[in-house]
Amino acid sequence: MTIEKFIVSADQMRQIETRIFAAGMPSAALMEKVAGLLARRIQALLKSEGRSPREKEEPHAPKGRSPREQVNSSLLPPRGERRGNRDEGFGYLAEESQGKDIVNFQFPVIGVLVGPGHNGGDALVVARELHFQGFSVIIYCPFSKLKELTKSHSDYARSLNIPFFDTIEPLKKCDLFIDGLFGFGLEREIVHPISTAIDAINKLNKLVFSIDIPSGIHTDTGTVLGTAIRATHTLCLGLWKLAFLQDKALEYIGTSELIDFDIPLADIVAILGDFPAIQRITPASAIQYLPLPRSPIAHKYTNGHLLIIAGSARYSGAAILSALGARASGVGMLSIAVPISMKPMLSSQLPEALVIGCPETSSGAIKDLPLGIDLGIYDAIAAGPGLTLEAAITVESVLESDRPLVLDADGLNILAQLGTVPILSERSALTIITPHPGEFQRLFPELADKMGDRITATQQAAQLTGAVVLLKGARVCICFDDKGDSLGDSYASRTITYLNPESTPALARGGSGDVLTGLLGGLMAGAIARKSCPKSVVETAVWWHARAGMMAAKERTELGVDAFTLTEYLIPALREFY
Repeated sequence: MTIEKFIVSADQMRQIETRIFAAGMPSAALMEKVAGLLARRIQALLKSEGRSPREKEEPHAPKGRSPREQVNSSLLPPRGERRGNRDEGFGYLAEESQGKDIVNFQFPVIGVLVGPGHNGGDALVVARELHFQGFSVIIYCPFSKLKELTKSHSDYARSLNIPFFDTIEPLKKCDLFIDGLFGFGLEREIVHPISTAIDAINKLNKLVFSIDIPSGIHTDTGTVLGTAIRATHTLCLGLWKLAFLQDKALEYIGTSELIDFDIPLADIVAILGDFPAIQRITPASAIQYLPLPRSPIAHKYTNGHLLIIAGSARYSGAAILSALGARASGVGMLSIAVPISMKPMLSSQLPEALVIGCPETSSGAIKDLPLGIDLGIYDAIAAGPGLTLEAAITVESVLESDRPLVLDADGLNILAQLGTVPILSERSALTIITPHPGEFQRLFPELADKMGDRITATQQAAQLTGAVVLLKGARVCICFDDKGDSLGDSYASRTITYLNPESTPALARGGSGDVLTGLLGGLMAGAIARKSCPKSVVETAVWWHARAGMMAAKERTELGVDAFTLTEYLIPALREFY
């Protein structure tokens, strides 16, 4: 299993580190290794932004000028606004005088925020290494007591004449910041004067690199503990922490990447197990459940038969979007049940589909399924998009059936009225529900106060119902109870959680969820027809849907990804893998 799959809580990370140190790894050596990786990565990121002090000489630069004397004009403010001098400890500039050429000594001035623990120690080693590379570094450390190793690095940094301050004011002219105030495991709220300093940094709107996790973010829930650093980029150390998969933390984390410092797999497995209960979805894990390549003897019946029940006069597009999502899944047969007045439109848009006209209400909603319809001929059913609450009888019918079911949108709202837990806990067939947070709270009012931790809330919903619960959001969370059948006899029954680490706000538009419902339904029908595990394709559908959105947003911007456009990127999103 790739290291990118693992996710840890603060307590699990602490246990893994304890094993590493107990095995003989000196904490000082590990800090040097980690901080060295951080310093090199930060330099690479700065170089990519044109902020490295070691630029090539400019075409007209005086010969023999040292790297510290070379000009990086992209960092300079307009003339007249250039600031500081060498004595102030900031970037410095020898101003134009008596017709002489300007000699520019302006480089990015880096403010390093240092806490009392080992996160602060990491920051101090990074500061030292950047200082040796020619960067101007200033340290903010308002703490009088530091951990022993952190204090040693602080003493050495002071011996190098790196400026230290215990107030934030002198750092306000810095060009960028490295946040090493607090690492993983913070539980208490941040208070004055640290909170005031963090707020001041945030107001500067400067580039900020956070070490491991932005200071002030709870490692497990992503909650802001009073206040928190708003990082531009977060360098997560060793293993991904739960906060990186919690929606509420994302605006503080910024972009993120994992800094792998070679934690032995044996130590990870000792704490998390061979098959961890919580995992990140990766491209490798997602594509393994795609129905590709197809068997050379495949035919339409071996690729599954999906029934979509969707649409109304008011929301006619929902049926089309769901069907287009299913079409991309490669499902062998696609049937669509819609109000009878919509049948001609669906037939013209989806000529390959079997369109079933249903009796409709006076307002154009599905009143009931046609008399004599046999739900047993379908491998799976996807119901809900665009139905309206008037389709309650139809939703009850599919809930009472023995068919695997994907339930979305108004299907969920009707389920909430019927009673979520009693209905789903009595279903023998696989049920996948795909609520957004508002629908989730209607389905599970008893869990409304748990929504501060989306992961825990989704896990509890899966435990209550026995269903696969897919909670939509910036980081989709998928949970289901596993009875051990997919894991052999190694584990007792437990709740499995998959989290999608990448998506795009371009998908925050009406109809995107309808596309996911069809895509998921089609993949599920195909998996059932092939006699593979249908739960496995849930992570595949979520990853594929998000990847198509990201690809479309890259080409069209986040404003250009309507739901129909999204369907056109589903197949292109897979091309690099096949």
